Amino acid sequence: MKKPKLSVWQIWNMSFGFLGIQFGFALQNANVSRIFETLGASIDEIPILWIAAPVTGLIIQPIIGYMSDKTWNRFGRRRPYFLIGAILASLALFIMPNSPTLWVAAGMLWIMDASINISMEPFRAFVGDMLPSEQRTVGFSMQSFFIGTGAVVASALPYIMTNWFGINNTAPDGIIPESVKYSFYIGGLAFFLSVLWTVIKTKEYSPEELASFEEDDKIIFSEKESIENTKRDSKLFFRNGIIWTAIGLILYTIFELYIYMDYGLLVFFLGIAAFGIIQIVTSHLGKNGNSSSGLVSVITDLYQMPKTMIQLAYVQFFSWFSLFAMWIYTTPAVTKHIYGTTDPTSINYNTGADWVGILMSTYNGIAALAAFLLVWMANRMERKYVHSISLVLGGLGLSSFYLFKTPELLLVSEIGIGIAWASILSIPYAILTGSLPQKKLGIYMGIFNFFIVIPQITAAAILGFMVKGIFGGDAIYALLLGGVSMFVAALIMLKVEDLN
Repeated sequence: MKKPKLSVWQIWNMSFGFLGIQFGFALQNANVSRIFETLGASIDEIPILWIAAPVTGLIIQPIIGYMSDKTWNRFGRRRPYFLIGAILASLALFIMPNSPTLWVAAGMLWIMDASINISMEPFRAFVGDMLPSEQRTVGFSMQSFFIGTGAVVASALPYIMTNWFGINNTAPDGIIPESVKYSFYIGGLAFFLSVLWTVIKTKEYSPEELASFEEDDKIIFSEKESIENTKRDSKLFFRNGIIWTAIGLILYTIFELYIYMDYGLLVFFLGIAAFGIIQIVTSHLGKNGNSSSGLVSVITDLYQMPKTMIQLAYVQFFSWFSLFAMWIYTTPAVTKHIYGTTDPTSINYNTGADWVGILMSTYNGIAALAAFLLVWMANRMERKYVHSISLVLGGLGLSSFYLFKTPELLLVSEIGIGIAWASILSIPYAILTGSLPQKKLGIYMGIFNFFIVIPQITAAAILGFMVKGIFGGDAIYALLLGGVSMFVAALIMLKVEDLN
């Protein structure tokens, strides 16, 4: 039996929660660097403070994916996680702008991002659960629409607070402006209510119903085969674990003793070593036949990724490296390159920071509209070509920040970035779900998040060093580097095998 097609309004309801999720992410992306600088962070400290977000996603998403695959209660399979994450994220959004010190703000970013990830990860698997393969591009594009729409409003909120309602966008040294605080309060309320709408308005298929659909016969391994593969792969895990651990420790030693070491590089090198240790632990568990362990499941499935997923992983790495460079450095780049200041207490800086909110709002608005354009294009050419074209446009948009010297021209840059953002949020996922077994959608979506998170950790680790040591503290070069990375992703995308 084939999954029935859902109506446009059913797809609308199941995607509506992303409106609130993006309120959280957009407020975070547009304002957290501003909050950090207000509380005393220097330009080279910003990336390491941001590293909490991707590290949290790296840990949380596969865990939540694994748990949601195995969950079923009266609230459903994915919906309990939607709601729990929404409650926690909303509380974090209320607390974040009231952080009294820099390290409190960094801790709140960690908590806020963990909570957002609890809600977000099951939403990706939700499309695979509910929609037949021919509707998944529409499903992910609908998510892109709500992501763009939510971010338009959320990114512009500080500007709206100041220019429409006369709320101050400046404050004494070390104090977050009232315009930012009220924006976060509105975002917390919007997050909770929109996710609640999806929880109430959407009915999930039961495990028995999912098992009856023909797509659910596409299982990679039986339980017995999974145990045998885990035992067989234990030696591989152990050998690779030793290699990864050694590489991480050797790089740490070389940079610490002979080159340069900061917190970003420290986290990066120790993260490499930690991944090696995790593989060694997995090897030990696998030898004992403990294939039901969540850790063993994640690492085993990581090694057994389908070919299409491996190809998309490289595309994701370079795409998200670009995006993270943009999110970290747009505020310091624009305030210095366009407004000529690095003083977060100055009028020029805060005017520039408010304009960054408008820029973020613009590219998300473009993304909301482009989501439906991409569906139209995907019906007329291969999806990998649609995504590659979109990434080229994004690379051009991001690189043009270096060329433009007036704030208004940056709106042109955001057109290409918005198209790329809409495509990044939809097409790779639509291609991916066609290559995955239904019963492992959650865990594989969590693993796929590795290739969103790892480039962000990489960016956070090396960009601070590059901006300070190579670019002379000028953040605009980080955006230029992000544009180049987007072009690389576009080239790799041409080689991806789309099974649908």
